[in-house]
Amino acid sequence: MTPIENIRLSEKAKMQLITMKRRTGISNWNVLCRWAFCLSINQPTRPPEEVIPADSSVEMTWKTFTGGAEDVYWGLLLVRAEEDGVAQKKDALAHYFRLHLHRGISYLSGANGPADLPQLIRLAITKRRG
Repeated sequence: MTPIENIRLSEKAKMQLITMKRRTGISNWNVLCRWAFCLSINQPTRPPEEVIPADSSVEMTWKTFTGGAEDVYWGLLLVRAEEDGVAQKKDALAHYFRLHLHRGISYLSGANGPADLPQLIRLAITKRRG
């Protein structure tokens, strides 16, 4: 069981995802969030520590975020958290997840992010971590 039950995004992340919806044609928040999370955990650096407000209207359950692959995403988070020395405690893991999710959203929507769906797909086949 994960300590993450509900995920609420910041208003900034919501606006960034709206940009990604427009660029890629992907209409579901949860799909874009999965891409963002995976992009972030694949980076060699730990996400910077910050306080991320939960001030938008975009909210989803963990199950919606994972699309039915709860154990896969939870496992990805646990492995990366262990590598980065994050305490295996409920609050620490939930915060660490939010850091990765929001960093990934920023990467996707940034100036160097994918401009369209084919570029987004290319991210999946490009090895970054190393």
